[in-house]
Amino acid sequence: MPSSSNAPARGPLRIGVIGAGRVGAVLGAALRSSGHDIVAAAGESDASRGRISSLLPGTPVDKPSAVARACDLLLLTVPDDMLPNVVSVLAASGAIREGQYVVHTSGRHGLGVLAPAAAVGARPLAVHPAMTFTGTDIDLPRLPGCVYGVTAGPGEKALAEQLVTELGGRAVWVPEELRAVYHAGLAHGANHLVTLVSEAMELLAASGVDQPADTLRPLLEAALDNALAQGDAALTGPIVRGDVETVRDHLAEVAATAPDTLPSYVAMARATLDRVVTDGRLLPIRAAKIRRVLDAAESPTAAGDPAGR
Repeated sequence: MPSSSNAPARGPLRIGVIGAGRVGAVLGAALRSSGHDIVAAAGESDASRGRISSLLPGTPVDKPSAVARACDLLLLTVPDDMLPNVVSVLAASGAIREGQYVVHTSGRHGLGVLAPAAAVGARPLAVHPAMTFTGTDIDLPRLPGCVYGVTAGPGEKALAEQLVTELGGRAVWVPEELRAVYHAGLAHGANHLVTLVSEAMELLAASGVDQPADTLRPLLEAALDNALAQGDAALTGPIVRGDVETVRDHLAEVAATAPDTLPSYVAMARATLDRVVTDGRLLPIRAAKIRRVLDAAESPTAAGDPAGR
């Protein structure tokens, strides 16, 4: 079983990286800069090998089992769905050993996915950087201040804190059973934001705006800052004001110009409507009129007029 000692690791660690994608190569480079030794890395694609060459120059490239055997701390940065199989195969082959730290960077998974490693005596940690990565050296100056969602047992908590501190970050402790909802919050906020902004830029381009990003940037930066500071109180726009006809016109134009965007517009309009009714800013009778317009936009019988006129 893993040791219950709370003492952090002493001196530089010999670290192996499996999955030299956008996250693994960058974190490896940052940990190397902190004084640790990146002894080996595994990456099968040309892109991964290119990242190893660029961000971890001189690091031997080897197969995953050899990387695992060569290190004191094994950093697993493979995709979420691959992680269970990678851990199982490495543990079954004897590549993972007693006392070795095994760290994954998945947001969704906690310690459970590392159970095969723990069963052979390894010390599991889940350390997820809440940041989007390009997989280039551009990411390195962005790491200071990054928040890491950490799940660790009592014996590994000190090492988790040490690693996050060395990366210039801040740890937030996420219970094992809440990892999925933690990750859903991040994905919904960041990944879906990219989709939303891309759709907004397409609509602006269709309206004749020649630089949609520049047009949106001041508005979006202010909206994001306000939302992070004030939550729902930062909501503005036609839904909050109860401007039924404006919403109706939006739906008609989106359906005609960018029909693929209509479902997301309707979904976000519904979510916004629910929030402003709940906090009392929009009277239910006005909200009901907007809801009927949204229903008509989704109804197959309204295909001739998606705005429900």
